[in-house]
Parts: sequence; C-alpha cells; structure tokens
Amino acid sequence: MGAGITAATQKSTDPLQFQRIWWLRPKYLLFAFIGLMAAYVLRHNEGFLVDPKDLEWQHIQSFKWWLLPHGVAGACALLLAPLQFSDRLRQRFTKLHRVVGRSYVASVFIAAPLGVYIQHAEERIGGTHSFTIETLLQSSLWMLSTGIALAFILKGKVQQHRQWMTRSFAGGPLVFLEVRVIEGFTGWPAETIVWACVVCAIPLADLVLQWQELHRPRSLPAKARREARLTDGLVEAQPDR
Repeated sequence: MGAGITAATQKSTDPLQFQRIWWLRPKYLLFAFIGLMAAYVLRHNEGFLVDPKDLEWQHIQSFKWWLLPHGVAGACALLLAPLQFSDRLRQRFTKLHRVVGRSYVASVFIAAPLGVYIQHAEERIGGTHSFTIETLLQSSLWMLSTGIALAFILKGKVQQHRQWMTRSFAGGPLVFLEVRVIEGFTGWPAETIVWACVVCAIPLADLVLQWQELHRPRSLPAKARREARLTDGLVEAQPDR
C-alpha cells in the first residue's frame, strides 16, 4: 500500500518539478542570451529604421530597395529559427513546425544572395572588396548548411537534420548578431570581427552539438526495456499485504 502511494506521489510531483526547472535548461538560457543580443542590436545598430533623419539613410540610398527584402528575409530567419528547436512545437504542432521550417529555408535563400549583392554595391561607396569576399563565403556556408538540413529531413533523417539546422543558425543569424555586439562592446575593427565570427561559426556549432550528445541520457537496449516493463507489470500485479 505504502509503495503504491509513494509511486503515485512521485508521478504527481514529477511534472511540477519539470515546470520549475525547464527554464534552467542550457538551451533556453542560450536563446535568452540570443534574445538579449537581438535587443542590443535593434537598439544600437538598427535604430535608424525609426528615425528618417538618421545619416544611415544617406549611406544606403543607392541600394535601399535591395536592402528591404534582404532585411525582411533576414529578420524572418532570425525569428523563425529558434522555433525550430522547440521540442514541444515539433511534437504538438507538426504542421506548424513544417511551415516554419519551409519559411526559414525560403528566408535563407532570399537573404543570403541579396546580402552578397548589397555588399558588392557598397564597394562603389567605399566598401572593401575583402568584405564582399567574406559575405560571399558566409552566404555560401549559410545556404549550404540549410540545404543539407533540408535534404536530410526530406529523407526522414531527423537527427542529422537538427544538427545541420544548428550549423545553419550559427552561420547565419548568429554571425549577424555576434559581429554587432562584439564591435559595440570592444570597438575592434569590424572586418576582423566578421572574419573571426565566420571562421568560428561551424566549429562552435559542432561544439554545442557534441556537448549535447555528451550529456544525452543513454537509452536502454530494446531487450532491457522489455524486461523493465515486464518487471514493472509483475510488481504492480502483486497484491498489497
């Protein structure tokens, strides 16, 4: 009798314990930090969007209509990507997960090539050619990793898909945020920061993936799971004394 009460109490308190600690998971802390970076960039780098007198409008005058779809697509990629890493969204709203995924892929293949064109256009107003090469490299890595992620999910290989989505997010939206935050806090040359972030993007993503794999609980073999279920059934079937 006492064992049954203890088991029932444990089952009833487990969800409560999960609700208390779910926000402490590293994934949620990481995305909270990314949200802070996005807020910083929006305030310090993109504030000209709400100020028509800002001098930045003169700087982008020659390519502002190309910058519009690039910015909208890039913002969509930044906002939609974190949703793809939500286990709850994927399990409860499968169709929405797929729509968000397709929208992210479309945003990548719009924002990336337009970014290259815009950076090339900036060479006419003082931009360096090395920046154009960097943008071409970053855009290529972003599209390549996204394309590989798409190919894996079309083949039904979910684990590999999630790994490449992580690399895609690290090589695209995260680089955009990292460069502006690091430059704002350190004042280092922008070109140095950009190249460093692009070079480190994929290795850092792989480091996160390996850390997750290291801390993933090891699943029991099928035979052990069957034996465990059989044992639990026998225990529950025994009458209380």
